[in-house]
Amino acid sequence: MALIRRKWLSRTQKEALDCYVFISPAVVGLLLFMLGPIVFSAYISFTDYDILGSPRWIGLQNYIDLVNDPFFWLSLKVTFVYAGVSVPLGLAVSLLLAMLLNQNLKGIYLFRVIYYLPAVISGVAVALLWKWIFNPEFGLLNWFLGLFGIRGPLWIFSETWALPSIILMSLWSIGGSILIYLAGLQGIPSELYEAAEIDGANRIRRFWSVTIPMLSPVIFFNLVMGIIGSVQVFTEGYVMTSGGPNNSTLFAVLYLYRNAFNYLSMGYASAMAWVLFLIILTLTLLVFRSSPMWVFYEEQKSKPKTKARGNVR
Repeated sequence: MALIRRKWLSRTQKEALDCYVFISPAVVGLLLFMLGPIVFSAYISFTDYDILGSPRWIGLQNYIDLVNDPFFWLSLKVTFVYAGVSVPLGLAVSLLLAMLLNQNLKGIYLFRVIYYLPAVISGVAVALLWKWIFNPEFGLLNWFLGLFGIRGPLWIFSETWALPSIILMSLWSIGGSILIYLAGLQGIPSELYEAAEIDGANRIRRFWSVTIPMLSPVIFFNLVMGIIGSVQVFTEGYVMTSGGPNNSTLFAVLYLYRNAFNYLSMGYASAMAWVLFLIILTLTLLVFRSSPMWVFYEEQKSKPKTKARGNVR
């Protein structure tokens, strides 16, 4: 019967029907496994819920407790320090490497693959690898420093060096940003560099006057994605340091995890998740609002400006 009815459908209707059939698994999965938990977390953030019993409505008490929780503010401080250093550092280093990999040299494709490969390795495996690299006794990093007579620090086992160590480790996963920068660099017309060179611009001037403006949409994208990812950092603190030493790597999502699964305070953890969501949303909106001042879109500049005219009588 369905096949008979399908014959009466027009070609456009058949294509629309096929589209809905193919996207239906993704839509159902989104509704069941993402939208449903999001709505439920919003509800239990106003309740006292320990999984074992039924949620008990307490209103805004979880959010009030967050304001008075010193560990919550400490976790936000650690997260913001991490994001404030790792995001600009990652943007700068990935852009530098992308410019090096944009050269027309023999074997450059092999180097592009080598620099991108670390980005496809899972987070836990990377964390275990770097935990060994940062080991102060037999770790690879201190062994390398010892070749030059330098006594390396305790790295992740030191309250002073733990967070800088994880920031340094964040450079391991910049392969995706390098790839996006590389695509942006190859999309810059060579005529712009030739015109700037004819005008007497040196390499530094061409970089600031041509490369950066033309790459600004790519920088904008990597900045937004970097902010979102850095505020949600979890694996490194959980696997490598467990938030220590002395809570120096107590990231906000790690503290959320502790409240949810160690203390079974699901309502409190959900309230924290929504606060983090609002923080990420605010930071992202600020970047978007600032984009007209520094993001350059070539098609916008090429459009002629028209003035509104009144009716001619």
